[in-house]
Amino acid sequence: MLSGYRLMWMIVLFDLPVGTKKERRLATKFRQFLLDQGFEMSQFSVYLRFCAGKEQAEAYTKKVEQAVPSSGKVHIVYITDKQYENIVSFDGRTKEPPRKNPEQYVLF
Repeated sequence: MLSGYRLMWMIVLFDLPVGTKKERRLATKFRQFLLDQGFEMSQFSVYLRFCAGKEQAEAYTKKVEQAVPSSGKVHIVYITDKQYENIVSFDGRTKEPPRKNPEQYVLF
């Protein structure tokens, strides 16, 4: 049985240099890679992905590690689905309703 304590969210936070054309291209390539891997943008340098468990999160971590540009910082944080439920978000001064969890798993 899948529980909210086994289901995971991966949060990728990054600060990549964008001072030159090459750096901007590499940063854009990294963001596009995250989107292609099923991450969604939460903020410009914060991307989220739902995972069925720690093993799946670790597999995506290896993929992210291979795609990290040679400069800048990238951090990955894991939180359980139960912890994710408690996130409070604001858009300006308006409190946003809690995000809905995925209804089904992506099988590819």
